[in-house]
Amino acid sequence: MIATHKTHYQKYQAFSGVLMLSAWGLAMVVASFLFLYIGHLLDEMLGTAPNFMLGLFMLAIFICVMRLYQEAKNRMKDL
Repeated sequence: MIATHKTHYQKYQAFSGVLMLSAWGLAMVVASFLFLYIGHLLDEMLGTAPNFMLGLFMLAIFICVMRLYQEAKNRMKDL
């Protein structure tokens, strides 16, 4: 029974990386659109063309990539 459990674990362990990347991809898309929308609202209120929209978009991408890097670094430590 233990050997069967171990083979099932190894079989599904390969999918954990794919699931992590897809979850981070979804988080990056949601954060990007949210920050774009907030930046667009700020630009409309303050009368600045695309300044806040582009700045917040870049901030969202930077934060998501940094968090993804930290997650990958932590997973590499666990191996």
